[in-house]
Amino acid sequence: MQTCHFCDRLQAEINRFCVECGRRLDGTAERTSISGPRATPPGQLNLSILYGMVAALILALLFPPWETPPSQAPEFLGMHFILSAPAPEAVVSRMLLTIELVTIAIAGMYGAFLFRTK
Repeated sequence: MQTCHFCDRLQAEINRFCVECGRRLDGTAERTSISGPRATPPGQLNLSILYGMVAALILALLFPPWETPPSQAPEFLGMHFILSAPAPEAVVSRMLLTIELVTIAIAGMYGAFLFRTK
């Protein structure tokens, strides 16, 4: 057994660094100075933005983007159907729904990181 010179904790012979304070056990100078203040870890993600992202994803699934039926001229109906329902033959645009969901998820994660708590 060996003892750390800084915190006086017993360490196994195989250890090169103290498991308590993290300093070298052989007493040689380290490449980086630990004597200064340690870097503070980054803050946690902003949970309110993440909850907003989840709510937006749920709304995007409940109100997907619609396209006109194949028999009509192509037109994107979007969320216009909230006020007036689309034609019965109208189809959900899977491509636009995928783009919408991915965009909401990326924007939510970026926003939660950008406005993280310190």
